[in-house]
Formats: sequence, C-alpha cells, structure tokens
Amino acid sequence: MEIINEWKNVTLESLSGMGKEMALAFPKILGSIVILILGWIVIKIVLFLLKKILKLAKVDLLNDKINGMEVTGKGELNVDVIKVILGFVRWFLILVFLIVAADILDWKIISKEIGNLLHYLPKFFSALALLMLGFYIGNFVKKTIKRLFDSLEFGGSNIVSSLFFYVIVIFMSITALNQAGVDTTIITNNITLILGSFLLAFALGVGLGSREIVADILRAFYTRKTYVVGDRIVIDGNEGTIKAIENNSLTLETHEGRFVIPIKDVVSQKVQIKS
Repeated sequence: MEIINEWKNVTLESLSGMGKEMALAFPKILGSIVILILGWIVIKIVLFLLKKILKLAKVDLLNDKINGMEVTGKGELNVDVIKVILGFVRWFLILVFLIVAADILDWKIISKEIGNLLHYLPKFFSALALLMLGFYIGNFVKKTIKRLFDSLEFGGSNIVSSLFFYVIVIFMSITALNQAGVDTTIITNNITLILGSFLLAFALGVGLGSREIVADILRAFYTRKTYVVGDRIVIDGNEGTIKAIENNSLTLETHEGRFVIPIKDVVSQKVQIKS
C-alpha cells in the first residue's frame, strides 16, 4: 500500500511540475505566435508599399540593362529587379521576426544563429553587388574594344574583347568572394600565374603579328593627309579617281573598272596627282 501511495505522489508531483511548466510556457508560446502573426501582417504591408514605391521610381527599367549583360557569351539573364529586392526584404523581415519569437521562447541558440546570419547578409549583398558590377564593367569594356577593333579593321575582335571580359569578371568575382569572407588565396595565386602566362604569350603574339597592321595604319594616315576622296591620280600606269581610302587599301575608279590597291603600294610607288 505504501508503494502505491509513493507512486501516486510521484505521479502527482510530475503532473504538477509539467502543469506548472506548461503554464509558464503557454504565455511565451502564445506571445511568439502573436509575434509571428503580427510579423506576417507587417511583411505583407511593407512589401506592398515597397513594390508601389519601386514601380513609381521606375526601378524596373534596370531589367533591360541587367538582362542585356552577357554572362556566358550570350545574353541569357532574365532578372526582375523588383522581385529580387522584394525577395531580399521579405526574408530579412522573416529572420527579424523569427529572432524575436525565438527570444520570447528563450531559444537562445536559434536566436544567436539567425542573428549571425543577419550580420552576414550585408557582406553577401555587397559581394553580389560587386559581382554584378564586374559583369557590367566587363560587358562595357568588351563592347568598347570590339567597336575599336572593328573600326580599325583589326581581326580577332571577338577573341580579344572576350578575353578582356573574362579577365575583368574573374577579377571582380575574386573580389566578391573576398568581400563575402571566403579565403581566395589559393585561387588568386593560381589564377594570377595562369593569367600572367597567358597575357605574356598573347602580348608577344599580338606584338609580332600586328607589325604589318600598325604599318598599314601609319601608311593610311599618311595617305589621307596627302590625298582625298575625289582626287584624280595616276599610279602604276593606272589613271582614275579615288573613291575610298581605307586603313589597308585605296579604291581607284578607272575607265577599265574599279581597282583596290594595297595602301603600302600607294606609299611606296610614284603617284601623279592630276587634280
């Protein structure tokens, strides 16, 4: 009988303790639920207002510029700036309200880890901004170099412009990883060695292979200062009117037809100007 009474007392004490703990925990649970519901309402309102503000500010005009950037050699980006901003804000507010709810429930570990994640977000966003800036600068430099090479009638404009694009993107990607807190020492050392060797070989190749091109450009510069389109000249027994002066050739219209004369022949031969 005494054993039964002892069991009864232990059971009652356990139930009483559980009841007290539940009674103490219930307000905290209720408070955390209220905070989460309030947070859900606040997030909906904030996102609604923010979306209206972003549309009034015409932030969506950035979509064309960002989606026009080349990432893999083709314009394959499909980014909606407003959705990206709203997504970041939504998850930021969700994490904030989760921290508050965890603090109410005395879940210190969860609160601490979510807080660490929030502290890391600025680094992540700045790293992402650096990466996007790298793609923007890379595309700008690539298009500029391609237009320059095409205007000078240089060959290999696509290869050279793409090379500069990838060098800039790689450099900015490493910078973004550093900003995000990633140790890039090994990556930097290897890429520096590879890029240095490649650029040296490229510079030697361009230097040796472009001597004739540079010479033609100088000859064309001299020719344009001496002759103009419309001049009537005699060169190598051919008399005609100059129709065009290019970087590497001169077009001469004669009674026998149109001749394209290499610019080096124009400079090296005797030319008579008729008019």
